Amino acid sequence: MSFDHEKESSEEKASSQNVVRVDLDVATVELGTEAERRLLRKLDWTLIPLFTLIFCLNFVDRTAIGNAKIAGLEKDLHMHGFDYNVMLTIFYVLFVFLEVPCNLALKRFGSIFLALMVIVFGLATLCTAFVKSYSGLIVTRVFLAMAEAGTLPGLTYILSRFYRRSEFVLRVGMFFGVAPCIAGAFGGLLSSGILATDDIGSIKSWRKIFLVEGIITTGFGSICVFIIPADPQHTRMFNPAERALALARIDADQPVRTQGRKEPTSLALVWRAFNFNSILCALAYLMINISFQGLAIFLPTVVSNLGKFTTVQAQLRTVPPYLVAICWVLGVSYLGYRLKKRFIPILMSMPLVVIGYALSVGTKDTNARYAACFLAIAGLTPSAPVFLAWGTDNAAPDTVRAATTAVIPCIGGLGAIIAVWTYIPSDAPDYYNGNSLNLATSSAVCCLAVIGALYVRWENGKRERGERDHRLEGKSREEIEQLGSLHPSFRYQI
Repeated sequence: MSFDHEKESSEEKASSQNVVRVDLDVATVELGTEAERRLLRKLDWTLIPLFTLIFCLNFVDRTAIGNAKIAGLEKDLHMHGFDYNVMLTIFYVLFVFLEVPCNLALKRFGSIFLALMVIVFGLATLCTAFVKSYSGLIVTRVFLAMAEAGTLPGLTYILSRFYRRSEFVLRVGMFFGVAPCIAGAFGGLLSSGILATDDIGSIKSWRKIFLVEGIITTGFGSICVFIIPADPQHTRMFNPAERALALARIDADQPVRTQGRKEPTSLALVWRAFNFNSILCALAYLMINISFQGLAIFLPTVVSNLGKFTTVQAQLRTVPPYLVAICWVLGVSYLGYRLKKRFIPILMSMPLVVIGYALSVGTKDTNARYAACFLAIAGLTPSAPVFLAWGTDNAAPDTVRAATTAVIPCIGGLGAIIAVWTYIPSDAPDYYNGNSLNLATSSAVCCLAVIGALYVRWENGKRERGERDHRLEGKSREEIEQLGSLHPSFRYQI
């Protein structure tokens, strides 16, 4: 398709289609055309499967420790008491504090940085198969945390460079919501399959899990060096017409068009990521993470305590809840996309979590408690992606967006540290204290979603009435460009 042809035929199309014309330096690009729909399909079939697979591997490698635990890891490494919880805490503390620096490094060095991180966390997983002591396990988890910290924020940031704000929530829901479910289901199947195979030399039992998963991730990471796309200005997957259209799409959502230019990173812009929207989303993410990470890591242990199961049988029983969650996350993410409302999927999903944990606290019936796992995982899975998409949608310019996509998982990651201590040995097998905490946090998340929606309506109303217009007074063009979400013409997504 030639760029000139689009320009020449614009008047004919404008009469029959809902077309928006965006002026760029090189030409006039039309939005709302068949060309844009083709570009969107190309992005969907290129980015979403790739990013889903990357995050699947990230999640499988991170949570493999839960499958290894019931396969004899603690006994072989002479771990006692709270050693397992301490090891997980060290991992998540590093994980949390490295997320923002990793995303700023990604903004500076490009997608090659993310590909290298995939290779490193694959190697860290691989090395775990050969540890001989608890201290050796700690070392591998440190390297795993350092490499995995930037994966989710990085993938989210890259997506935000390609998709419009109205499209973003569905895509984040697809890769971030579906990937943990696939990883949870596949991780259980893979672990049970690996444990059922013959030993590989001196690699026995739980060590086989880390060996196989590490080899898979490292190999795929090497491929990622060549296939993860750069930003729209530089990626090789676009021809000139597609590149101009991709830049015009992103510019159309901003109060000031920048044609893909990235402003210099500054501490002032990074600090602006800590605003009401992002902090509310981060707090909700934190409370969701307490439940989700706790279940992800300890689900094999929880399930094994529901009956007299072999290790393989317990691993297999962790699969169905994740399969149900895949269907739910796709359905509610699509609904949020069609309705253009971020809080609707949350208010549809979090009550399921409340019911699930209420069952876990209120009954000792094993069937009911296993059903509660289905409800909790289904409700939690789409909620964290929607809060992340909600915060990212309302962040601009580019530096603020890059920081926000890391700040929300960073603060939210504190929930993972808390989650490590929600399912402790002394609380087994009912885990009453952990389930009670999760019941309280899931109820609080419902309230935060309502508060966030009311705040957005209030702030957008002020902008409609011109009560934020003073922000433009006496500012240069560069300063106006850097206003981003503070610009009076910028409208927050609800």
